[in-house]
Amino acid sequence: MRPVIALLTDFGTQDHYAGTMKGVMLGICPDATLVDISHEIPAHDVLAAALELAAAYKYFPAGTIFVAVVDPGVGSARRGVAADTGDYRFVAPDNGVLTQVLRDSPAKKIVELTERRYARPTVSRTFEGRDRFAPAAAWLAKGTLLPALGRPVTTIHKLDIPSPESADDSIRGVVMRVDRFGNLVTNIDRKLMERLGQGGGITIDAAGQRVERLVATYAELPADGVGAVFGSTDHLELAAPSSSAASRLGLARGAVVTVRRA
Repeated sequence: MRPVIALLTDFGTQDHYAGTMKGVMLGICPDATLVDISHEIPAHDVLAAALELAAAYKYFPAGTIFVAVVDPGVGSARRGVAADTGDYRFVAPDNGVLTQVLRDSPAKKIVELTERRYARPTVSRTFEGRDRFAPAAAWLAKGTLLPALGRPVTTIHKLDIPSPESADDSIRGVVMRVDRFGNLVTNIDRKLMERLGQGGGITIDAAGQRVERLVATYAELPADGVGAVFGSTDHLELAAPSSSAASRLGLARGAVVTVRRA
């Protein structure tokens, strides 16, 4: 099987950045299959990148190498790292973008990208994605072992990603991301909800606004209102039929969502 490298950035597609990274990788490992997860992460939004990466990585074949470059600290003293979870490898700035994937799948090895032979000869202080992260991923795809990329590290920077608070008769969560359809995706997962109880025996409140009901599919959402559904990541999301729940409710990331047993 050809090696797979998957890319996640905030570069967009208007400029040359994402394409240039691909060119660098193919120059080192021409057999690589390059896959775009997204290049539309909001600029500099490390948390959004961490969540999108976590939502995607487990659906790739074992052995896939992920390059996540959302890097407001580019050119600073922050480190570049590579991590190996056993099934997957990740290359990224050490700014928290790997927080959620390493929470789900703890790393067996992590190294700092210090070995210059696996970077381009000159590393730009404004485009390390091209000069440091893309080459490191490509060398891994070519068969280089992770420890060759640099010295081992035991800890990396982690974001404070909130977990839902659960009580006997309620769950208090927050909106973690708003997708392009305007769905408000929370940190409340299906298992927590099942412990609380469903089947019409709950109420859902979004920042003081009542959400009408929990349904199984988008097609069952209330025609003129906002309902709740478990999305593809098995997290509770607030949605409106053929419309934006975020706009209808006037809410964004960080909004509190409370589920109570009726």
